[in-house]
Parts: sequence; C-alpha cells; structure tokens
Amino acid sequence: MDLSVFFAGTAGSVPTARRGLPALLVRRGGDRILFDCGEGTQRQLVGSVGLLELTEVFVTHFHADHWLGLPGLLKTFDLRGRERPLAIYGPRGLRELLALAPRAAGRGRFELDLVELAPGDVLDRDGYRIAAVPVSHRGPAFGYALFEDQRPGVFDKAKAIRAGLKEGPEFGRVQRGETVNGVSAERVLGPPRPGRKLVISGDTVPCEAVAIAAHEADLLIHEATFAQDERERAAETGHSTAAQAAELAREAGVRLLALNHFSSRYPVAVLRDEARAVFARTVLPRDFDTIEIPFSDRGEPELVRGDGGAEADAAHAQAVAGPIP
Repeated sequence: MDLSVFFAGTAGSVPTARRGLPALLVRRGGDRILFDCGEGTQRQLVGSVGLLELTEVFVTHFHADHWLGLPGLLKTFDLRGRERPLAIYGPRGLRELLALAPRAAGRGRFELDLVELAPGDVLDRDGYRIAAVPVSHRGPAFGYALFEDQRPGVFDKAKAIRAGLKEGPEFGRVQRGETVNGVSAERVLGPPRPGRKLVISGDTVPCEAVAIAAHEADLLIHEATFAQDERERAAETGHSTAAQAAELAREAGVRLLALNHFSSRYPVAVLRDEARAVFARTVLPRDFDTIEIPFSDRGEPELVRGDGGAEADAAHAQAVAGPIP
C-alpha cells in the first residue's frame, strides 16, 4: 500500500513566484486527502498531478491562506459533474465559515458534508485513522495525525509446515487470520508490525500535543515560518522557528522532518541550515515535491523532487551533520 505526501503549496501567508499557499495532498492507496486549500490550490494541482477526485478535505484553521482556495475548487468539481459527496473537516466554526462558499461560487449539485471536529476526535478509515490534534495558534486550530493499523507479523513458512499445514490455500487462510486444522495465525506469524504514521502540524508554536502525536512518526511535517533570530516574533504570532521544529522532531524520535510554511523574508537555505544543525534528517520540500513513506522494514522516507531529480542539497546535509543514519 503506497503512502505519500505531495506538496502543492509550501509558502506562508504570502505566495511567491515559486511557492503557492498551504496545501498538502496525501495519497494512500486509492484515497486522496487534501490538507488545507490555500488560494490557487486547484491551479497548483492542475499544473502538476492533475485535479484529482478528492476523497475528503481537512482544514487546519481559518486564516485565509489555509482555506480561501476551497470555493473555487468546489465550483470546479461541480462544473466537472462530481456526484460523489465530499466531506470537509475542521475546527469549530467550519460550518459558519463555509456557508460563504455557495454565495461566492454558487451552490454545487453534489452533497457537501461539513464536519466540525473536537480536539482528540479520531476518524476510522479502511486500515488507518485520522486524529485531530489541538495546536497552539491564534483561534481554533488543529494539526492532524494519520496512523495506520498494525500489520500482521511475517509468515514463517517452515514453522507452518512443521505445524502440519500444506503449502497453498491453507497458508493464505492462516495469514488472513483463520485457524486451519487447529493451527492459528499466532503460531506461524511473527510479532505484529507497526503501520506508518504521518503528522501534520498546521500553524502552531511548538506544543506538547504535536510532540506526543509525532512520537516515532515516520514523517512529521512542521511549519517553520521564522528563523531563530525572530523567535519572539514567532511566539507572538503563533508560529515556530526552524530550530524549534527540529528540536521537537529530535525529541519525538521521528524518522524524517519536512519543514513548510516558509516566510518569504528568508532564503530557504537559512532555515535549512538552522534545522539541520539540530536534526540532520530534515528536508525542505519545494512546491510539487513528494515524500514517499515506505514501511519501516522497507526503507526510509524519501524526498522526491518534482523535476524527478534527487534532493539537491543532500551533500550539504552530510557536510553539516555527518552521514544521515
């Protein structure tokens, strides 16, 4: 089962020539989940992976740079003849906010389900769950944690044969959890293996809720609006510095940290160097980059540049922090 994050927009409050406003597209199997939808998101998608048939949308908070692209996106879905209902999730106040969308773009013909979440709410999906993580910003705001169910342990063929099972359909039935000829799955499978975990901070100061949610996450996507020289400004506005995000990732024991929500006031290299001095496994995606998240026994999360090239500054990371473990 593939799991990846496509970065449709990585800027902070102001778009630049190369960075659109916040939007992340998570792809898991056939599911396509959009987290935030800043102004211009549909154009970003049309110009890259295409305007996909989204499964659902999650909004982190109601500052305009995180949701203003929704009215136009919904209108386009309507013009394309979407029939499948679309659920949009967010903090308290979502229904009131998006009541404006039909007035701005016209009422759509497909069903729109607006769901206001409470802190700690967990949504069950097929093989995974999505939790609303309360964060510390200005007004109601969430991060989100997507975490998969445990996977069965590795099947031990030799042990199964010794237990009297015949190779073929009996092997498959036991691996699916059935008991065959008195042989249960527990007798021939290794210990359960963890699923993957992806955590998205949204806009926030460093906070305990994100640190807890991100414990041993495969990928933490954390905002880095400021550098350390403006940490007081970051605290005043409810944002984080690159170093603070790196410190949180280090303490949480994540496998990979991806920074986003960059202020145009900094060259990205400044934030990169600041973060990697604290946590070496930090990447700074550009718009249209993807991070692939394999199972932990099949490799490390990997940043894939939108132009198909490898990460341009990997050599710099090793020079600063030594080999990435």
